[in-house]
Formats: sequence, structure tokens, C-alpha cells
Amino acid sequence: MESQPFNIERSDIDGGGLRLVLSGALEMEAAVAFSVALERALGGHDGSLLLDLSQLQRLDGAGAALLYGLRARRAEAGGQIQLIGARGRVAEILTLYDDSSAQPLLRLSSPHVDTFTEVGQIAWSFGLGIRGIFEFIGQVAAASLLALRKPSSVNWTGFGGLMERAGADALPIVALIAFLIGLVTAFQAADTLAQYGANVYIADMVGLSMTRIMGPLMMAILVAGRSGAGFAAELGTMKVSEEIDALRVLGLDPIRFLVLPRVLALVLMVPLLTLLADLVGIVGGGLIGITFLELTPAAFVNRLTEALELWDVITGLILSVAFGVAIGMIACERGLATSGGAEGVGRFTTTAVVTILFHLVLISAVFTILFQFWGV
Repeated sequence: MESQPFNIERSDIDGGGLRLVLSGALEMEAAVAFSVALERALGGHDGSLLLDLSQLQRLDGAGAALLYGLRARRAEAGGQIQLIGARGRVAEILTLYDDSSAQPLLRLSSPHVDTFTEVGQIAWSFGLGIRGIFEFIGQVAAASLLALRKPSSVNWTGFGGLMERAGADALPIVALIAFLIGLVTAFQAADTLAQYGANVYIADMVGLSMTRIMGPLMMAILVAGRSGAGFAAELGTMKVSEEIDALRVLGLDPIRFLVLPRVLALVLMVPLLTLLADLVGIVGGGLIGITFLELTPAAFVNRLTEALELWDVITGLILSVAFGVAIGMIACERGLATSGGAEGVGRFTTTAVVTILFHLVLISAVFTILFQFWGV
């Protein structure tokens, strides 16, 4: 049977209430008409409301939502509303969409984990991390031995570019920072030395500090920020874009193809940058000695050659080689461990730089103690 067009009839009931008789079809197509007719029928009435659905022939989900929405709004405003007279399919639809008896969703609380379990989980994760680090070190060591016996096993194609990025491109910033470090170090000590008439010893302080620790350490920090972060981000991007997996499918070892060239480039370039940092830092300190302490260039150089020994420079170079190995291996290990898309690349790159800086300070402390123990 064809349904009649939607219609609302209004009648007053005892007690100031209002009765609305809905007839026809209340479906999605009649939503706008229902809203307009309802506002006209209510006429600002805010008392009790009785909706008679006995004449309603058809109802769909949209119509039921309109009726229950009206009921919810009237309830929030403090009014009373009843839906009566629904029959047949109309009653079934109303029952299906009625949420008045629905139970609120239960929030599952996370299971309680005791302290011992948390400590165990942390220890287990730490152990897995240490195991992964030693596995990576072993893989790099094995690849290095293979490279010594068979140099063609290493990807030398982009090795020159890696050396340029790690070394030549860093020359300006390394020289500038080293010059300022030497300048500031000498300037801080100039007044104290002048008070005791020990102006000439500015050469000892600047020369020994730059060659033994300041030059290698400051240079390594710069390389960590430049090359270390760059290598970690580069390998991390390759990892999340599945280029590393593609290399393995092609039978290419990422350690020999990607990691070893980068580590070797840093091992070769970091000592050279250290020599540059030593020289430029001493020049900066000498400038303060000549300008503020009234030393002649000859006096500064003579005192510098007396104070410095070849072993002072060699210890700094040994330290720089260790720095280069640490920067390269940590940056590459973090890069290959990257996961989580673009966000993961940024997160693991940050982790790489922080880890490198910590190990640089740790390595410098260990070597300082060893050199002191050996009397060098």
C-alpha cells in the first residue's frame, strides 16, 4: 500500500500538554519537512509532549534518529516526552534504534604490572639492545677483515663523495670553531698569566690543550652533528623505504655496501680534521698571546716547540681515530635500526647524535686515564 505524505496534527491535552499525531512516512527524504512541521506544531511549547505514532505508516533509521533526537533534546531541557502507538514495522525500527537501555562502554584497565616485572622487562630490553650492538660490531669487524683480504668486496663507488662530505665540506666550520676555541681559551687565561709574569706559558696551555683533548673532541662533536646525523638519517630513510631489504634481496650485504665505506671515510678524515683544528686553534691562542700579552711571534713559536712533543700530537690523533670509529658505527647502527616511517627517521637520528656525544665524552675520559697510566 502506498504511504501518504508526512503530516503532523496537533491537539491539546489536559494539564497543559500537547499531543502530536504523526502520519504518513517519516523517512530521510522527509527530514527537512519534519523539522519545519515540528517547529510549527510546537509553537514554542515547552511542556509535556505526547507523540502518537499510530498513524505512521513507514519509518526508517533517519526518521527514528530524528524522533530520538527530539526526545533527547526535550529531556535535556527538563521537558517530558512519550512515544506511543507505534505498530508493526514502525515499532521494530524504533526498538532497533532505541539507545535508552544501552549500557556504557566498559573501559578496559591496563593490567597491573608489578615492580619486579617492570625491572625484568627493562633488563630484558637492555640485554637485547646490548646483544644487537655486539652483533653489529661483529658484522663490521668481519666485513673489515674481508675488505683487507678482498678490497673489491667493499663498495668504493661513492667513497670519494663520502670523504668529501665528511672532510672537505667540514673544513670551514671546523677551522672557525677551532680558531674561536683557541682564542677564547687563551683569552680566559691571559689575565691570570699576566699577573704572575708568566705570559710566555700561554703557548704551553694552548698547545697542549688543543693537541691532546680540545682539538680532537671539539672537532668530533662537529663531525657528529654534521656527518653522524647525516649518515643516520640517510640510512634510516633507506630502511623505512625498504631499500635495505632490496639490497639484501639482490644479495648485497648492507654492512659492506653501506656501513663500511662510511666508517672508513670518517676514520680517514677525522684525524686530518683534527690536525687542522690543532693548527688553527694554536693560531687563535697565539693571536691572543701576541696581542694582549705582548709576546713576539718568535717567542710564542719557540715556547710552543719546547712545550709540545710529537707524542702530544699522536695522542690526539689516536683519540680522533677512536672518535671516527665511534661516530661512524653508532650513526650507521641507529640508521639501520630505524622504524616507524618519517617520524622514526627523526627520532632515531636524534638518538644517534645523543648516543654519539655520550660516547665521545666516555672515550675521551677512558683514553685520558690510559695515557696518564702509561705516562704519556
